[in-house]
Amino acid sequence: MKRKTGIMLAGLASAGVVAGAGMLHNRRPDRREWLHVTVFSEPGYLGRNRTLTWTGGEREVVPLTRVQLPRIGSIRLARLVYRFRPEVRPPNMFILWHALTERADRTDPEEGVASFIAMHQLAGMFSAGRWEPVRESAARSRVRLWAGRPGGPPLAHDTGDPAGGRPWHDVLANTPDLGSWRTRTRYLELGYHDGNGPRG
Repeated sequence: MKRKTGIMLAGLASAGVVAGAGMLHNRRPDRREWLHVTVFSEPGYLGRNRTLTWTGGEREVVPLTRVQLPRIGSIRLARLVYRFRPEVRPPNMFILWHALTERADRTDPEEGVASFIAMHQLAGMFSAGRWEPVRESAARSRVRLWAGRPGGPPLAHDTGDPAGGRPWHDVLANTPDLGSWRTRTRYLELGYHDGNGPRG
């Protein structure tokens, strides 16, 4: 009986560890945001399209040739973050009671099956969580459009962004029409904006 009680306590402890780890995950300052970027060849989310996915960490530079579109007319963004949202699933009480009260019989090939099932039910009492969309106002990731190769010298025929004198343009929200950047974009950079890494 003591052995079975120990197994049940181990199962409860496992469930507690899962729940605690999940709650800590929600508070981690380096929790990463996934960014799904759907680029369209025409304004208004029309024409051919391609979806790029960035999972956080190092910034990713994607040349327009890899996107395999002649130009980028519009962009739609979707951000997701993994959030621990426990859904309690109580164990089967009949199996749990049977596991605690069954008598040991070493000649029975099914000895301990109820204990095994009960332990796994206890350990799986909490769901792991789910991916949730990030509000646009709380989003940290962005797409930076480049007229030339990032970090390289500006192209001779490109004098930079007329508004800010820069050879790049940040897209932080859904943009139905990229204007002059429809023809100027040569590279897309996926990463966190303001030069900062992941933060909570």
